[in-house]
Parts: sequence; C-alpha cells; structure tokens
Amino acid sequence: MGTTASHLGKDLLSEYQELTFLTKQEILLAHKRFAELLTKEEKELPNIRISMERFLDLPELKSNPFRQRICHVFSTSESKDGSLTFEDFLDLLSAFSDSATLEIKSHYAFRIFDFDEDGTLNCGDLEKLVNCLTGETDDTRLTTEEMRQLISNILEESDIDKDGTVNLSEFQHVISRSPDFISSFKIVL
Repeated sequence: MGTTASHLGKDLLSEYQELTFLTKQEILLAHKRFAELLTKEEKELPNIRISMERFLDLPELKSNPFRQRICHVFSTSESKDGSLTFEDFLDLLSAFSDSATLEIKSHYAFRIFDFDEDGTLNCGDLEKLVNCLTGETDDTRLTTEEMRQLISNILEESDIDKDGTVNLSEFQHVISRSPDFISSFKIVL
C-alpha cells in the first residue's frame, strides 16, 4: 500500500467504506487528492480543514456553477466558511457518487439550491439557481420578464401545495420524474 493508505489506517478505511457510498479505491484516491491540497506543515496536523478557495481549484469543482454552494453545504465548519475536513470531503464525494441513492442525491441537490437555507426553494432561490445555470453575463442573463415567466413555470410544475415555494418533498417528486438527474448529479475524481 502507498503512503496515503498508511495515513488512513485499515480500520478507518473500513469505517469510511461502511459510512459512505464509496469503494476502498475511491476513498484512497480522495485521500490522495485531499493531501495534494495540503502544505507540508498541514500534512502533519490532525483533522485539518482546507479553505473553500483551495477546494475550488480542484478541476472537478472548478467548472461547476454551484461549487461554492457545494462547499458550504458539505462543510461542518462552525464559522460557516465553506472549509472542508477530509470527512466533509468524503461526504461530498459520497453524495455525488454513482452509488448514492436518488433520495440522497435529491436531498443534497435541494440543500445546494436552497441558497437562503430556509428549507424551501422560493423565488429568490430559483432566480439564483437559474443565474448559476445560465451565467450572469449580459449575454446570458435572462430579462426580468423571462426570469419571472420561468420561475412561474417552475412553481406551476413543482409547487404542489401552491404556497409559492418548493419544499423538499415537492422537489423530490419532480426529481423522481427526471430520469437523467441521478446520472448527472455526480463528481468523479
């Protein structure tokens, strides 16, 4: 085994396998990639956190329009700065893995899209979601009327209880009818 495997230890590796949707090889690769983001001094410290800025340099996140929200959702930092521990990183990779269930993937997608973290997708969240997907340049930004119409259409399709927001259950209902969601909601190292 390589040096990254010895840093993890057999027992910890087994525990991570039990607690995630990741294989032994995926966990070892995740550990290697995490270690590559550390300075030499940081590699000696236990339970080190890596700043969100350094994580955003990973090629797998760099082009994702939700990269900052992903870090915030999976970060266990008390300061809410989006920094990630190795275990946070494993949770992230597990939720985005091919083996994760539709329920897990849709739960985390909902949290990522819930920009104001109030437990619902309201008009503000939906506008931010659309802007992330279309880009926020003058060439790609929707007009106010186009945005209003799109959000109205989304709510018409998704807001089952007609309260003006989409809750987790409503979101999961919509996602369950989207066959390519589970295969497109992934990050592979």
